[in-house]
Amino acid sequence: MADDQLRISGRTGITGLIGDPIEHIRAPLMANETIARRRLDLVMVAMHVTAADLPLAIGGLRSWSNFHGAIVTMPHKSAVVRLLDHVSDEVKEAGACNVIRRESDGRLVGTLFDGEGFIAGLAANGHVVAGNHVLLAGAGGAGAAIAFSLARHGASRITVLNRTVHKAAVLAKRVQAAFVNCECTTSVEDGARYDLVINATSLGMRAGDDVPLPRSALRPGVLVADIVLSGERTPLLTQAESLGCAIHAGRHMLAAQIDWMLHFMLG
Repeated sequence: MADDQLRISGRTGITGLIGDPIEHIRAPLMANETIARRRLDLVMVAMHVTAADLPLAIGGLRSWSNFHGAIVTMPHKSAVVRLLDHVSDEVKEAGACNVIRRESDGRLVGTLFDGEGFIAGLAANGHVVAGNHVLLAGAGGAGAAIAFSLARHGASRITVLNRTVHKAAVLAKRVQAAFVNCECTTSVEDGARYDLVINATSLGMRAGDDVPLPRSALRPGVLVADIVLSGERTPLLTQAESLGCAIHAGRHMLAAQIDWMLHFMLG
């Protein structure tokens, strides 16, 4: 590594990002900028892996001696957990993993930074969640991580929406049990006013996707956040801004995690 330019050799360590689709993904660009700035002999590449091929792909990484680890993104954050040898308490809590590390013996270890990354991204832009009434769309891996972190950081009430209502109910019950001072529900009340509205689903990643939250929740003064990394304005953020809401893009959550992820991969 010299003059902030990436120079790949036989000594260069490899990291990756595993997802489907990957065309919209910004993490490799952001990670490689950090790698260059820190003058690490390392590179990150995007790895397009379908759900059907995930077990084969993860198993193959065990044999790469110069592979350090990977970011795991949609739709694999939950499915990858059962393919790993050891996971952190954060992964066990949310049932999802967004970064893995390969140990020298080939074992794969996973952890999860999504929830705390989301909170850190908000804080970096002057937003706090303590005392907030939050409407959260998505009960998958990222949504679960964010729900637990919202409660941990003092949100007063969280309403969870999900296409599969049972999945939302299970998440709400688990968060409520872990944080008794945070009311967690799946009931959307007519006229309810939220301080923070979050899309933690994959909707918005593809052209033509529906906006995953009720229009009635998008009131002036509400902060609307989207974790989807598809340009600066997803359909949700575009609509929210037009209705007078403050908006918060997904890149802030990712930016807060890049250093943590690289540190974890490098041990």
